[in-house]
Amino acid sequence: MYTQHFYKTSKLIVLCTLITVASCNQKKQTVEKPKSEEKINVLLQEWTGPYNGTPAFDKMNIDDVKPALEKGMELHLLDIDAITTSQESPTFENTIIPLEKAGSALKRVFTYFGILSNNMSSPEFREIQKEMAPKIASFRSKVSQNEELFRRIKTVYDNSQKAPLDPDQQRVVHLIYESFTMNGAALDNEKKKRYAQIDKELSALYTNFSNNILADEEGYTTYLTKEQLGGLSESLIKAYAKAAEDRGHKDSYAVTNTRSSMDPFLTYSTERGLREKVWKNYYSRGDNNDEKDNKDNIAKILKLRRERVVLLGHDNYASWRLQNRMAKNPDNAMKLMNAVWPAAISRVKEEVSDMQKIADDNGDNIRIEPWDYRYYAEKVRKKKYDLDSDEVKEYLQLDKLREAMFYVAGELFNYSFNPIEEGKVSVFHEDVKVWEVTNRVSGEHIGLWYLDPFAREGKRSGAWANTYRSHTTFDGKKTVLGSNNSNFVKPAPGEPVLVSWDDATTFFHEFGHALHFFSSEVRYPTLNGGVRDYTEFQSQLLERWLSTNEVINTYLLHYKTGEPMPKALVDKIKKAATFNQGFATTEYLASALMDMKFHLADPTDIDIDTFEKEALTALKMPKELVMRHRTPHFGHVFSGEGYATAYYGYMWADVLTSDAAEAFAESPGGFYDKELANKLVKYLFAPRNAIDPAEAYRKFRGRDAQIEALMRDRGFSVSK
Repeated sequence: MYTQHFYKTSKLIVLCTLITVASCNQKKQTVEKPKSEEKINVLLQEWTGPYNGTPAFDKMNIDDVKPALEKGMELHLLDIDAITTSQESPTFENTIIPLEKAGSALKRVFTYFGILSNNMSSPEFREIQKEMAPKIASFRSKVSQNEELFRRIKTVYDNSQKAPLDPDQQRVVHLIYESFTMNGAALDNEKKKRYAQIDKELSALYTNFSNNILADEEGYTTYLTKEQLGGLSESLIKAYAKAAEDRGHKDSYAVTNTRSSMDPFLTYSTERGLREKVWKNYYSRGDNNDEKDNKDNIAKILKLRRERVVLLGHDNYASWRLQNRMAKNPDNAMKLMNAVWPAAISRVKEEVSDMQKIADDNGDNIRIEPWDYRYYAEKVRKKKYDLDSDEVKEYLQLDKLREAMFYVAGELFNYSFNPIEEGKVSVFHEDVKVWEVTNRVSGEHIGLWYLDPFAREGKRSGAWANTYRSHTTFDGKKTVLGSNNSNFVKPAPGEPVLVSWDDATTFFHEFGHALHFFSSEVRYPTLNGGVRDYTEFQSQLLERWLSTNEVINTYLLHYKTGEPMPKALVDKIKKAATFNQGFATTEYLASALMDMKFHLADPTDIDIDTFEKEALTALKMPKELVMRHRTPHFGHVFSGEGYATAYYGYMWADVLTSDAAEAFAESPGGFYDKELANKLVKYLFAPRNAIDPAEAYRKFRGRDAQIEALMRDRGFSVSK
């Protein structure tokens, strides 16, 4: 999941949602210096030290958050005033350039804010979030609805249509103008006022939604006794024991309410009653009919989103949102999903039949329920492919996987990763480690990579990538500061971190986002943004290198013997590559379809629970599984707007991924073909959003991507 914080002017490329806040681009900026007697808030201070300065994470204090945000917003508005009070005719140099530089202090504050929100949350911080959410929304509206600022932007835009600028400058002007118009800059005053009020209300709802999820993740832990550990591996038992001890339950074992803890328990535990309990805890987050229930929040969000886009002349939120995406409109997105859905649910029927037969043969006397799916799927995997996931995990050590990612980055991007000496760069938790990224050919310094791998209280679930500072050259070249964040269960001291094949794939996926950050060659901050149904493509593509022979033979080593994964096991993994694709595709697509259906529906009197049930029934959703993200905890969509009506984008990007992977598979050098790797970096990674994504892909592939590649990838039949 890509959660780069595109904090720019307005809500603008401002996917500045209070939870997925990741960092912002750092640029030099002249601001009013505080009076000498004033204490400088550390969150506002320019970053110091090596590598063009780095965040002072070790000095974060939540007492500084509110005043830093307030001062940062004040300083940003002064930057905007300097643009709008200029007596010079608007030009790229006197309007767009200072706009790109504006708000450097506030961007630094949001870097810390993102860490405190995503990685180090606390009840005290959540109260500050609630208080500041509407204030931040009001600030954004002051920028996005600034009439004089928009007049100057429009003048530059109009002039660029008559006398084009450099291609990247033309793209910057287009993106900024488009963002302002999409976010209400051209509305009349009365509509602007209502638009701003809606944004304010939504910001509070987004914060409440995400905090409710986090509270339910922290509030529901399943404790096990020694007699309830049947089926669990030794390493998993030790990890659960540590989780319990960390929570003050010595001599117990804790399954926490996160995917990384829940998933292996449902896969291996022989305790069906406990599997049901763990499953219900996880999939009921935000849906327990208590003070943390999110259904009312969702209904309000949908109504406000619809009202806001109606002000802009759109019938529904989906049509407004997709106008500048690769899909262009909801019909195209739905067409893709509906093309895949029948094959996915058909495969689920086959998978359930295989599982039910095993259960019947074992005399288990059960019908497959959602909390049984992973457990019996694992038994089918063993029977059908003689593939034991526990055996596979013995070759998937987290440290070795990290080395494998570094190897791939070296072969494709010429990058080297060297560990930073502890204490040289500040971190926000002892688990976080930092590496310097350099070009291994030229020796050029590229940036720093932060890794925060383990789950802990106060850290949101899942895996994601952030940038603390992005690459730009228009104001002096900057060191890129990027991070990957995961939720692996922390092992007992001295024990290796062994992960599943799916988790290893996700680890590579998020690293793909980081490589996208580091490979940027754009001049202007706005161009480090992205098109949501394209930004997952690069990271999804990088997943494919996990299964290359070079990685398998060198880095997938047994955690005890150090021996590489045997060919027989590799063959089983590759043979089973499309195993359980019914489950994987259906749980994802159900979420993506519901995201779109919610935003196409009339939200006037919507009942969230009823709508979800009726829509899934109409889709013939198999009862043996549920959406990957049930609506009451669908943070991608309802904790902000980054993925709202855009969750389909993972599949859109997967079409590109499958097609591009076939290009590598067919090339003379395979996945390490130097010529194709150079094209990959040149056209698909380095430009970021400097050129249209569809054009970029055609430059790489020589044609548009084809959906048939996706169907082949998933083992589904391809219509002729």
